[in-house]
Amino acid sequence: MNLKKLQEKIGIEFRRISFYEEALTHRSYLNENPSWPHHNNERLEFLGDAVLELAVTEEIYKRLPDEEEGRLTVFRAALVNTKALAGVAKKIGLDKILLLSKGEAKDSNGKGRESISANVVEALIGAIYLDLGYDKAKSFIENQILTNLDTVVEGGGKDAKSLVQEHAQAQYKITPTYEVLDESGPAHDRHFKVGLYFEEELKSQGEGPSKQEAELDAAEKYFAKIKN
Repeated sequence: MNLKKLQEKIGIEFRRISFYEEALTHRSYLNENPSWPHHNNERLEFLGDAVLELAVTEEIYKRLPDEEEGRLTVFRAALVNTKALAGVAKKIGLDKILLLSKGEAKDSNGKGRESISANVVEALIGAIYLDLGYDKAKSFIENQILTNLDTVVEGGGKDAKSLVQEHAQAQYKITPTYEVLDESGPAHDRHFKVGLYFEEELKSQGEGPSKQEAELDAAEKYFAKIKN
């Protein structure tokens, strides 16, 4: 496993590589590779989840002094939910180096794979914490996860599809629709291109390994465009 690209991507130099090799080991991989010298990543995921919650809670508590506890909870959930963390995994390339069984590797779509991707982000945070301490782990969280805080706060903790729907109904008295424009790839690795429409007008296009993710991508692109 070559972790050089990951280190460059996140701007962190690892010391004990074994922590990160374990963080990237899914339990299914060990079933097919019993000689692999590391445990699966579930203990590191457990640790990383706690570090992530503390770091995000600490930051939003400081940055949003006028918000009540209930709202802070909503914002935290939006930042660290499965979909958000799976997006981080994809952005920094964890999906490409995660060790999976052949069967799990073929299942590139669906909630199961999304959950695996989210879990490996938490495991990576746990590895950074053990290897380099809380400050480095928090720095990773700030650079990769908390960068979305302003968008989350602006949207009230809602996802982009909800925001686009509210915008379309308020401004145009219509409900936006999504249409699949293209679908390609083998059954185990589909790729969708989806259009976001206001009645007959195409407003944006999104892509992803499922219709739902492509729709969300289209909504995010439209929402980013109308904010600027």
